[in-house]
Amino acid sequence: MEEHHGARVAQALAARLQAAIAKKEWSVAELSRRSGVGRFTIAKALAGEAWPDLLTIANLERALEVDLWPGREV
Repeated sequence: MEEHHGARVAQALAARLQAAIAKKEWSVAELSRRSGVGRFTIAKALAGEAWPDLLTIANLERALEVDLWPGREV
């Protein structure tokens, strides 16, 4: 059975988020402070357990200075 497209998008977003945090050498707490996004929300997104809304993604992207949305590539 083919994996659901939504699951692939969530996994790609989580992978991009994890890579961006690692590149900045920030903790989740530091990203939370800089982005205004709650630590719990970030942790859920990293685990692929929650879909961040557009404003949350935009705030994370601005803080990390990276595009997180995987677009059509997944």
